[in-house]
Amino acid sequence: MENSNNLSTESNIKYRWFVAGDINGFFGLMVDNLTVLSFLSGILIFVFKYPADIVYGKMFPGTAFGVLFGDLIYTYMAFRLAKRKNNPNVTAMPLGLDTPSTIGIALTVLGPSFIYLKAQGMPVRDAAMMTWYIGMATMIIIGIVKLIFSFIGGWIQKIVPQAGLLGSLAGIGLALIGFIPLIDVFGLPIIGMISLGLILYTLVAKINLPKRIPGVFAAVLIGTVLYYIFAPMNFFGVDFAAPSMQLHFGIPVPTMSFVYGFVAALKYIPIALPFAILTIVGGINVTESARVAGDDYNTRNILLVEACSTLVAGLCGGVAQTTPYIGQPAYKAMGSRAGYTLLTGLFIGLGGVLGYVSFFVDLIPRAVLAPILIFVALDITVQAFKAIPPHHTTAVAFSLFPNIARMLQIKLSNPDFIPIDKFNQLMTLPGKVLPETLVIVALGNGFILTAMLWGAFVAKLIDRKLKQASVYLIIMAGFTFFGIIHSASPNGDIYFPWNLQGIIQQVPYQFTMAYLILAIMLFGLSFTKESKELIKLDDL
Repeated sequence: MENSNNLSTESNIKYRWFVAGDINGFFGLMVDNLTVLSFLSGILIFVFKYPADIVYGKMFPGTAFGVLFGDLIYTYMAFRLAKRKNNPNVTAMPLGLDTPSTIGIALTVLGPSFIYLKAQGMPVRDAAMMTWYIGMATMIIIGIVKLIFSFIGGWIQKIVPQAGLLGSLAGIGLALIGFIPLIDVFGLPIIGMISLGLILYTLVAKINLPKRIPGVFAAVLIGTVLYYIFAPMNFFGVDFAAPSMQLHFGIPVPTMSFVYGFVAALKYIPIALPFAILTIVGGINVTESARVAGDDYNTRNILLVEACSTLVAGLCGGVAQTTPYIGQPAYKAMGSRAGYTLLTGLFIGLGGVLGYVSFFVDLIPRAVLAPILIFVALDITVQAFKAIPPHHTTAVAFSLFPNIARMLQIKLSNPDFIPIDKFNQLMTLPGKVLPETLVIVALGNGFILTAMLWGAFVAKLIDRKLKQASVYLIIMAGFTFFGIIHSASPNGDIYFPWNLQGIIQQVPYQFTMAYLILAIMLFGLSFTKESKELIKLDDL
């Protein structure tokens, strides 16, 4: 007897789109998305003191709806591929919230915008709503960029060295995705270390637990259960608050409210643009890995769906972009087909509407979820060094520095750590060199684009392509002069440098001159005999 889970194709094969492996796939993909949502809300609510009801009631519904939209289309694409290729074992492409950009935008766009607006005298609720509009507008910008670049993503991948593309992502992994969750782990060290140990045991060391219990499931379950057993007894020495049973209902209705934040969002293009490009390049790589695993998806269609999903999320109030996940072959190895993406899309999408996603986010301690992100950070960082030519590893290492500067800037500019007047004083402190705080701010602003360009520049230098290295330096000089990177403004504004006042005006002029002088020097050295000698890889 045929069942409804079978799709009959022209060649009479049966595509069993829902099998036992889809349960494992669903749990893995669902937890990944819950983890990202947890840190999005945690960063905004606990780090920047952003109103929780706006996060759960306005940001979450649209963000989750973008996941539902994309996963439904990817599920449909699996059916089409199975029929077209006469393949009963097609695994759908997994789609979810992009971890690096979600955390990066929370830390470098949403949080700082909220703090800046409050510092300008705007009431908390008004500042929170304007921040939401800015987040929506940023998603629209990212979606449009992805839509355009989905047609030329391969060209970007060819002209920018891998050291630049992957190095900037590795820096985000190391400084933002990895280190900040590590603080959460040691905020509840007993619970956090148990969960971290299980993640390292199963995912890093690749040792199976008894009965082959999934490591992520065990880490989340054991950590959460132990927390609720011992935390109420004050065993951990910190305050305990039972999770709120309130469900934050919200309909992801398309809205033009992003228009209110569009102009303010333009200054974050140096952050948004690299995030968009990285997901496009990542989508190309993911599609290729799926093709190698046996599922020959059309690359452009995969990229267009993720671009449209991000646009849909932004139009409906979302503040996090979607992306195809790199683990498609892993889900295929689990035995998953198309059921796991359908279940994940429905669970996350409906959860954002009905509010139970915010309940699960509030229920599971961040110290329990943090190890999952630490693993993601380790994987991203290690992959950057493994995937590039060995002699370019120095270029990747060099591209990490702007991300460290950005992390320091986030802490320094948070008035909960340093009062605003003290921070402004540190920015203009007179001395024999430019103020250290000002330099940190400048290095941190536009950090993703800076990291990409730094990595590409050093890679070209290592390859003895000095003229191309000079071109990257000239590009950086142009970007620096107008604050696209290295903005001297604490909130990363783009500007005309002659409008700046005081010592901060020295940043665009001196940084730009430094890049240009180095470009001229390298261009001149490109004509020397020594620069044309063959590379001795043993010396690198």
